[in-house]
Amino acid sequence: MKYVVLVSHGEFAPGLHKAVNMLAGEEREDVLSTSLVNGMGADEFAENVKQVLSVVGEDDEIILFADIVGGSPLATTANVLLETGLLAKTRMIGGMNLPLVLTCVLSKDDEETSELIDELIEGAREQIKEFVIAVDDEDEEEDL
Repeated sequence: MKYVVLVSHGEFAPGLHKAVNMLAGEEREDVLSTSLVNGMGADEFAENVKQVLSVVGEDDEIILFADIVGGSPLATTANVLLETGLLAKTRMIGGMNLPLVLTCVLSKDDEETSELIDELIEGAREQIKEFVIAVDDEDEEEDL
């Protein structure tokens, strides 16, 4: 199985996990998440990561998403992956958002992981745009 694992500061990863479940189907066993909450130490977070990853089997893969490249959740999770022997079967992406993770969850079983990662990163670049609504200045002045 390919697992999608989400880690973050605060409640971002669990919240994103809930949004993905809403859009991709509840009760998905292939999406896992945990977060580093205010006041939690690195050791406690590492134990949470170990618990979340305990379902990953010998033949499974992990696609890991984190909120910030180089942040404590990603760095700690990478260390746990190394300690548990899972790092070699893991691909990591920093800077997660809903379209990126949702696309991964819906596409991960249809493509090779390396190709999927390339497509996800390119797709994420294309999805970030300013949303502009044209306003007619004359109409706006008349409403005042």
